[in-house]
Amino acid sequence: MRLVTVEYEGRTWLGVQQEDLVFLPALHDASLPSSMLDLIEGGDAALQSVRAAFESGLADAFVPADQTELLAPIPRPRQNIMCMGLNYADHIEEAAASLGRDQSLPKYPIVFTKAVNSVNAPFGEIPYDSQVSDKLDWEVELGVIIGRAGRGIPEAEAYDHVFGYTVINDVSARELQRRHKQFFIGKSLTGFCPMGPCIVTADEIEDPHDLELWCRVNGVEKQHSNTSYQIFSVAQQIAALSRGMWLEPGDILATGTPSGVGFARTPPEYLQPGDVVECEVEGIGTIRNRVVGR
Repeated sequence: MRLVTVEYEGRTWLGVQQEDLVFLPALHDASLPSSMLDLIEGGDAALQSVRAAFESGLADAFVPADQTELLAPIPRPRQNIMCMGLNYADHIEEAAASLGRDQSLPKYPIVFTKAVNSVNAPFGEIPYDSQVSDKLDWEVELGVIIGRAGRGIPEAEAYDHVFGYTVINDVSARELQRRHKQFFIGKSLTGFCPMGPCIVTADEIEDPHDLELWCRVNGVEKQHSNTSYQIFSVAQQIAALSRGMWLEPGDILATGTPSGVGFARTPPEYLQPGDVVECEVEGIGTIRNRVVGR
């Protein structure tokens, strides 16, 4: 299923996409999950109840998509988004060439987080404030949504803990990233994590490591790669993260970006007010965000 979070008639609803319609389970039956987190935390039973209601074709719960506003699938995560840094070899190479750093591949996943209030809608505006940063960069990434809690998850069981997949743009303020000698501040500005347009449930993604992904700025392709080139697989990422801490339902994992980012170009390129950034992952969809001055 393609699961969304929408605003409809002044309320926020869990929905299921069907072309130009959205199915709102709780509009038909208030006992069904009304939010994405409720659905994920409800486990297989909740997912099957929504699937059954959707497949029954209950006319009273379908609304025109153009009467809804699409929000981030999880508008307010309970924990920071966990992100993989330097998880594509070609991105390591371009970053090393630009910054004069070592090009060797990491032995262990490089992990940072983005604050929960960085989450932005799939078609929301990316705020630009030159007094905070004038070096905004793009990063298309496959997002993973955790469905089952776990600690010490073996790689062989990791995909049993995945609820689904989404698209993430890990917008980055590069000079803040370097000034503070770590990633958190430069990655966590408000609105710097556009996400969506939906969560595709794990059963519909045959192989998360065989997906094309693209980033375009004003219609010009900047990034194009495939998730098969990740250094650490989704299973390895989940195993590493859960080794000493709990992963919980609804946790979000951004799995890294390939080459083609702005700071590594010659000359460097950064987003400006009026620019439109599109990030797309095969089988999931496209998010599109305009940069707007504040």
